[in-house]
Amino acid sequence: MKLRQEILKEHSKAQCSKIVKWVGSSQERFDQLFGLFLNDEYRVVQRAAWPVSYCVIAHPIFINKHWKQFINNLKKTNLHDAVKRNSVRLMQYIEIPKKHHGEIMDICFKYLESPTEPLAVKVFSMSVLANLAKVYPEIKAELKLIIEDQLPDQTAGFKSRAKKVLKELNPL
Repeated sequence: MKLRQEILKEHSKAQCSKIVKWVGSSQERFDQLFGLFLNDEYRVVQRAAWPVSYCVIAHPIFINKHWKQFINNLKKTNLHDAVKRNSVRLMQYIEIPKKHHGEIMDICFKYLESPTEPLAVKVFSMSVLANLAKVYPEIKAELKLIIEDQLPDQTAGFKSRAKKVLKELNPL
């Protein structure tokens, strides 16, 4: 497969699935996709984000050698919303190495607190932080405060995820 051409061909669920299927369980093919995700032109990066997230959710080991680059990418300014959304989404479902917890918490708190981040980035950040709060209970109070502060002015999607996360943070 000429991966870059396939990514540019169309942006659809079917095309995403085709690319994920092509990657399969191949670290080498994932590395090729990840390289485009990090280093190509705007449109390729944006479209590669979706299959990258699905590949990592299916095979979390794929990201192991890329964590530093992945985190550094999330620290960039003017990052496309699709890149942030898909990056934070995948982190909800995988175990993040302990050495990266601090940086990931900083990034997710920044996204959650930002008044300009899209809903999906905020709710996925909320879930990542809720997962990390199981390891670091000291962040629960700050996370609850941020969520509760935003609740009155947020969408139904945010409120739904917030209720779930607050319930996790405050078990009966």
